[in-house]
Amino acid sequence: MAHKLIARPYARAAFARAREQERVEEWSQQLELLARVAGDPDAARLLTDPRLPRARRAEFLLDICGDRIGDEVGNLIRLLAENGRLAVLGELAAEFERLRGVAENRVDARVVSARELDQAQQDRIAEALARRLDREVRLQPSVDEELIGGVIVRAGDLVIDASVRGQLQRLATRLGH
Repeated sequence: MAHKLIARPYARAAFARAREQERVEEWSQQLELLARVAGDPDAARLLTDPRLPRARRAEFLLDICGDRIGDEVGNLIRLLAENGRLAVLGELAAEFERLRGVAENRVDARVVSARELDQAQQDRIAEALARRLDREVRLQPSVDEELIGGVIVRAGDLVIDASVRGQLQRLATRLGH
């Protein structure tokens, strides 16, 4: 939670700058790449190593990404490193995408199912969510066989647990009380 709170003002400033430049897509791609690299366990160890100067941590991250990172995004990374905030890069990228979704009247929805959903099932879920949220919905499907059956949908703050596992847990709670 602390990382989200720390990342939010950086993401808002980055998003405002990207919109001002009309380069939201570019910033989005660059932040996503940086977050993926920083999230790698080996890179994360190096980026949090107190023996490595903060400025060198930023340059390490930027060197890995090479010319795929523009000057302004590079400056953001240097600022994060200088302030000891590189650890929030994943949350910053996620908040940037959330802000982008709001601006574009779109929401990304994660759908976890017990088995892989076919395209028709995905389309029905996306249409139902679009009606409910009054936004364009982009689904990100994944599989978790432990659900037994059904789905769990997460779209922003909305969580719909229609899984068999969730139903069994709710039943166990009711029986226990």
